[in-house]
Amino acid sequence: MSNEINTYFSQVANEYPASGIRKMFEIAAQYDPKEIVNLTVGEPNFDTPQNVKDAAKKAIDDGFTHYNPNAGMPALREAVAQSYAHYNCGYQADNVIITVGALEALTLGLLTIVNPGDEVLVPDPCFPNYLGQIMITKAKPVTVPVYEENDYKIQAEDIEKAITPKTKAIILNSPSNPLGSILEEEDVRAIARVVEKYNLYVFSDEVYDKIIYDGHKHFSMAQIPELTDQVMVMNSFSKAYAMTGWRIGCLLADSALTKRMAQIQEGMVSCVSTFTQVAAIEALKGPQTAVQQMIADYTRRREILIDGLNAIPGFSVKKSPGSFYAFANIKAFGKTSQEFAEDLVREAKVITVPGSAFGSMGEGYMRFVFANSDENLKEALQRIDAYVKKNY
Repeated sequence: MSNEINTYFSQVANEYPASGIRKMFEIAAQYDPKEIVNLTVGEPNFDTPQNVKDAAKKAIDDGFTHYNPNAGMPALREAVAQSYAHYNCGYQADNVIITVGALEALTLGLLTIVNPGDEVLVPDPCFPNYLGQIMITKAKPVTVPVYEENDYKIQAEDIEKAITPKTKAIILNSPSNPLGSILEEEDVRAIARVVEKYNLYVFSDEVYDKIIYDGHKHFSMAQIPELTDQVMVMNSFSKAYAMTGWRIGCLLADSALTKRMAQIQEGMVSCVSTFTQVAAIEALKGPQTAVQQMIADYTRRREILIDGLNAIPGFSVKKSPGSFYAFANIKAFGKTSQEFAEDLVREAKVITVPGSAFGSMGEGYMRFVFANSDENLKEALQRIDAYVKKNY
């Protein structure tokens, strides 16, 4: 019966990749949630800052409940452009489109520049929804391997090996989900030489650009003047401002591109909710103390989780310079990452995400999220340690 029903589904519906993260949620749903420590959810465990919430409430009372321009409120577009002044790209309001999160920004960008049959390069491992959005456009995702020995940083030479006459664009993500790695300026410039040589577009996913540790600096390819017009910077208010449920992001690009994206956005969602955009203006222009406190907490929690995992025999985890993810090498346990993740749920009541959920290069690894309370992280470590001592 199910096969008959599937004949009515589109090719996209049948082939859109299933989420390995959701699969772990389904397995964990068999247990009492009070018994589970969940280290899978890629969102801050903080509430949205009070000044941002207050701005949204006031906006509703002030009547900001109607349509606004497809590309976003002019005041927010200008605020976003100003927030990138340090890039020295000359971004103005017309270089900005406000989107339903960074994933819609990627979707709009893909729909604007790629055609069926084009190829888009993606890191492997990567945020798995990249693949599905590329498939929606009938383009082809082509993976580029990322290696632990390179500190989980995609290499220019590996990118060049994957390029064909059909390659149209590449997606870069720094700081990385799931890897926690950062592309330093020298890494970005090396990749830029390949981009310029083959005249590629670049989708630069920078949603974790404020969550960086140990004095590292974020550097975007958009900051290289010769390539600014070929780079689409995607960002979101979700991570830095704990606004995941507000569903608001942005994309910065050449104004000719953002103009076309606004036309497509009209037919997809019309516009992002107006009072949400007012709140986003407050997020950018208001006090940043809550953001600074969140980063301080993430810094402490990174130490708790990664040091704790490295103290358990069999785990090998590099210290993540950015994001709130740790990508742990578990090859010493001799199990697939899916098997190991399922064992942790059943026997330790700890939910993680198998590295294979992020691509074939993720096999033998696990993604842990340290955007969680100190107490939950310590409890998870105790449970994992007990599980390993009992079974290995």
